[in-house]
Amino acid sequence: MTDTTDEIWEPHAPATTARPRPVEVPASAGRLELLVAGTASVNVLAEGVVEVTAEDPEGGTGDVRIEWRLPCVDVTSFWSPDPRGTGWLPTAWNAPRRTGLSRGAPVAALVGTGDTTVCAFATDREEVLASAGVVEETGEFRFWVQAAGRLTVRIDTSGRHFGLSLAELADWWAGDRPVHVPDAARLPAYSTWYALHQNITPGTVEQQAALGKELGLDTIIVDDGWMTTDRTRGYAHCGDWEPHSLPDTAAHVARVHDLGVQYMLWYALPFIGKDSAAWAELSRFTLVDAPHMGAVVVDPRYPAVRAHLVDRLARAVEEWGMDGLKVDFIDWFGVQDPPAPGPEADCATVDEGLHLLLAEIRRRTAAAAPESMIEHRQPYVSPGLWPYATMVRAVDCPLSSQENRQRVVDTRLIAGPLAVHSDMLMWHPTEPVEQIACHLINVLFGVPQISVDLAVQSPAQRETLAFWLGVSRAHVETLQLGGFRPARPDLGYPMITAVGDGTTVVARYAPLPVATGTEAAGEWRTLLVANADADPGVRLTGGRGTAEATVQDARGRTVGTSTVHLDGGLVYVPRGGLLTLRRV
Repeated sequence: MTDTTDEIWEPHAPATTARPRPVEVPASAGRLELLVAGTASVNVLAEGVVEVTAEDPEGGTGDVRIEWRLPCVDVTSFWSPDPRGTGWLPTAWNAPRRTGLSRGAPVAALVGTGDTTVCAFATDREEVLASAGVVEETGEFRFWVQAAGRLTVRIDTSGRHFGLSLAELADWWAGDRPVHVPDAARLPAYSTWYALHQNITPGTVEQQAALGKELGLDTIIVDDGWMTTDRTRGYAHCGDWEPHSLPDTAAHVARVHDLGVQYMLWYALPFIGKDSAAWAELSRFTLVDAPHMGAVVVDPRYPAVRAHLVDRLARAVEEWGMDGLKVDFIDWFGVQDPPAPGPEADCATVDEGLHLLLAEIRRRTAAAAPESMIEHRQPYVSPGLWPYATMVRAVDCPLSSQENRQRVVDTRLIAGPLAVHSDMLMWHPTEPVEQIACHLINVLFGVPQISVDLAVQSPAQRETLAFWLGVSRAHVETLQLGGFRPARPDLGYPMITAVGDGTTVVARYAPLPVATGTEAAGEWRTLLVANADADPGVRLTGGRGTAEATVQDARGRTVGTSTVHLDGGLVYVPRGGLLTLRRV
């Protein structure tokens, strides 16, 4: 065992006083070579799961570092919750990744053949510097995590499905973080963004809300444009948050409520625009200038900034009767080298100010409406934000079905108690219903958000929407809260399984056989197979006996019934269609 990391070329490594030294690891912890800078303690929690803590030996805030290596054997991919973060194996000399409250999450996994956990880890704090990569000289995979003062890392080399390992790490994070997720946060929603962009009026919102309700969309999220009559995009009008495009706002919200639809409103939280009235007072508290956005990011370390933003956002729920907030751009607070706080600041760090800001927004909105919702968005997926949100959305990827699928899955794997929403689904008016169904199947294991003009959809398109939204609603317990087993992260998750109480749902995005045995599919009475691949031949494998099969097309019309064998049976399911198997 080497006693330093000097033999690895690291052109991007930060300057540090941390000098790792070897630490013995019990055999039950797996094949780890462990080095720690600082006072070390090692605790084996289960076979292949170990907790390592490093502390500054002086009890101060000096750098501590935990490093470990293992043979990079039978490995298929590296997983992280960052957008586009999953798939390839990074090298040890790549730049380390910095996570914090407003950007990323301190977790990653090395995945092996059969979707096994070669090594997964998470840390007990949000603000860390982490590196993971292949050591070219030895064929090993090396991880290290560094922080100031004290750091605990959980390392899992158990070999079980990587989704189970990540779920257990998320449960560890959940600890004493109370989170209440209203039922409405897990049901399909309509968003105005791709459909309307800034062209917001009470009439257009109420029209889409009414049409969406007929299809199974019980929440409408009104995005950018409500706070300005300007339609040239940009963020120069952010900061005052006056409803210029939604006059008589409370009455308008009441009309939407009369439709049976809940209402959420968008805010670009960090921005004070140059054309806002708030600019004169708050632009002096600039955290970072964003001239290309027409705005600045204000600094939450200042009480005046927090007071203004809290009052502006809470107003939507307290005065207008909104049911929640879409809180956007929190990641812009994640400035690597912020300016020194001025005399009016009451926080030393930006993260401390951000905690205070988000906590007060959540306190005010929950006090006014206990079942109110707050949406956050990838990449701000840190567990430190969980108490301030009810749902988290995949980052923007318009019309990219596979990308939406991968981002929803990556977020689901480590989102803990939060509901995970898709990026908004949009399509061209001439999109065939089979492809619309595939858009919905690609986000079946999250909450679909729809963002097309519902008034111009054809009857067949509306029928397709209603059918697949109905599937999402009917099986929400299995799809969102059941055992989650995505396959082959190296291939973008070509098959995903969710196992619930008696119901299992499989989505197929490639011409793959569907395992029906209990090891893969659980003890099911009903098994749904959603087919998003052009190949209609769904081969069933691994089960016993027979089942009654019903096949529906993309619009939900029954196109076939039969009795099929669960090991070797072949069922033809059209693209965008659904196979339902019920045990005989």
